[in-house]
Amino acid sequence: MSKGNGRILVPVDFSDQSLIALRQSFNLARFTKSDLLLLHVIDTDLLETFGRFFKDESYEDPLRDRVQERLDKLAQDTQAETGIRVNTSIRKGKIYEEIVRLSRSEDVHFIIMGTHGAIGLKRFIGSNAMRVIKEAECPVVTIKGQEHKTGCKRILLPLDLTKETKQKVGKAMEIARYFNAEIHILSVVKSDDEFLVNKLTRQLNHVVSAITKNGIITKSEMIVNSDIPETVVEYAQKVAADLIIIMTQQEIYWTEMFIGFAAQEIINQSPIPVLSIRPQLTHNVEFVI
Repeated sequence: MSKGNGRILVPVDFSDQSLIALRQSFNLARFTKSDLLLLHVIDTDLLETFGRFFKDESYEDPLRDRVQERLDKLAQDTQAETGIRVNTSIRKGKIYEEIVRLSRSEDVHFIIMGTHGAIGLKRFIGSNAMRVIKEAECPVVTIKGQEHKTGCKRILLPLDLTKETKQKVGKAMEIARYFNAEIHILSVVKSDDEFLVNKLTRQLNHVVSAITKNGIITKSEMIVNSDIPETVVEYAQKVAADLIIIMTQQEIYWTEMFIGFAAQEIINQSPIPVLSIRPQLTHNVEFVI
């Protein structure tokens, strides 16, 4: 197999959710001609806990050996099943720090990570996933749902009023082309203020026109509701979306610290994979709004 155009980083802790995330990465890796990079982080907090029961660090080498054995087996099985080149890495440190550090040192185009449900979800989102989303320079896909899907037929794109919208639309178009997917655009407004509704409507029509000109099936809707995260998640389920694309920083009309509240709530609530994009100061897009 020829070397891919980049790498997709998949953090693995061998939980069911991280393995679901790994399987979700297969199609994206194929379409983008990317390698997979499986990362297991030996958490220093866990090592400190072990250290309370041992007088020396004799436990650390066997632990690393066991992890390497399991990671190598997973990589071999994945490569045999998919034909995708798979590499592995084991690091010691804080989980989110090592994920971000590796993504920057390697040619990583996407991070795909599972998030744990119930109590574990709140802990994982708060301490690891949200920090990765905030700090990683590449897009991050978080997967909470237990259902593994092959492919991506429908993408949900919440729309707002800022220039960073062009980055989000550009990424949605890129992924839609990979999977031959249609894009559903949703504008959520907190009030029926005529000026704001008219402004969003004009932008909504402009974006729909631009995407359609690129040969991508596009559908759109505007909803008045004060609870943006709940509306986005419910609409995604209504249209049977396979992916939600959001920005990870404040956008003009999406109030109250989008990264701190709305984005986290969408990720926490959504059983559908969420792709988070960090706005860049310079970003080439394929059309101008």
